[in-house]
Amino acid sequence: MGGVTSLMMIRLFLFLFAFFFAFVPLRAEEASEFSIEQMKGDLYRFTAGHYRSVFLVTEEGILLTDPISEEAATWLKGELGKRFDVPIRYVVYSHNHIDHVYGGNVFADEGVVFISHRLARENLVRTKANTKIPDLVFDEEMNIFLGGQEVRLTYHGTNNGRGSVSMKFDPLNVLFVVDWIVLDRMPYKDLKGYDIQGMIDSTREVLEMNFDLLIGGHAAEGTKDDVERYLTYLEALYDAVLQGMLDGKSLDELKKEIRLDDFSDLKNYEQWLPSNIEGVYRTLNDQSYIDMR
Repeated sequence: MGGVTSLMMIRLFLFLFAFFFAFVPLRAEEASEFSIEQMKGDLYRFTAGHYRSVFLVTEEGILLTDPISEEAATWLKGELGKRFDVPIRYVVYSHNHIDHVYGGNVFADEGVVFISHRLARENLVRTKANTKIPDLVFDEEMNIFLGGQEVRLTYHGTNNGRGSVSMKFDPLNVLFVVDWIVLDRMPYKDLKGYDIQGMIDSTREVLEMNFDLLIGGHAAEGTKDDVERYLTYLEALYDAVLQGMLDGKSLDELKKEIRLDDFSDLKNYEQWLPSNIEGVYRTLNDQSYIDMR
């Protein structure tokens, strides 16, 4: 009986030992998800898992975009202190969604100015968001000049969330857009928080701008040609779902019948196409009452 008990204790110990150390690599992997890479000139991309933001380093200071989360912001602040001998001057929020703008409190030091679109700030205040509330807001455009560089913030109307803006870095000719333009990957699942019509209109506006490189809040960076292809996908998705609804087809029928195989190379195409269809279907019913026609 004692031998059996000892054997059970040994097995339990080995199980617990293996269980504990199975999680050590995961913690190391999570830490390695934070990275910084130089994109063009003094513009850098910060990656935190599936999220991206950018920051501009000048002789007069640093302009940051979305802090992403408290953990990500804490890591980034430490790295900026090690790598660059200039202060943080501005933090600019792309829009109101908490998975991009939380962590702002980490950078809320004296002399740091926080900026967003007016609608984004209003939403953060009304929903009692636990992040630094912006100090400055704008409605259509705002230009920030820092160390010989210019950052132009532009509101393109409804697309994703509240107060989502593009950020143009000159003279680098780089554009930063979060969530409503995603390159080399499908739009996220069922388009929660998205306005498909607004996404199309905003992307068309962006294509009228002059830029060499677009960096997104998720997935890959790309050129204007890549943005044009993304717009082509949105338009094809919208047209297919709308026509199917006008033909009286159900959501289940649309999910089974719609194929946009010209875009099958996009990441998550098979997994997320049915969800994309559902998101457009929902938006058309919510905003245009297609189901009541």
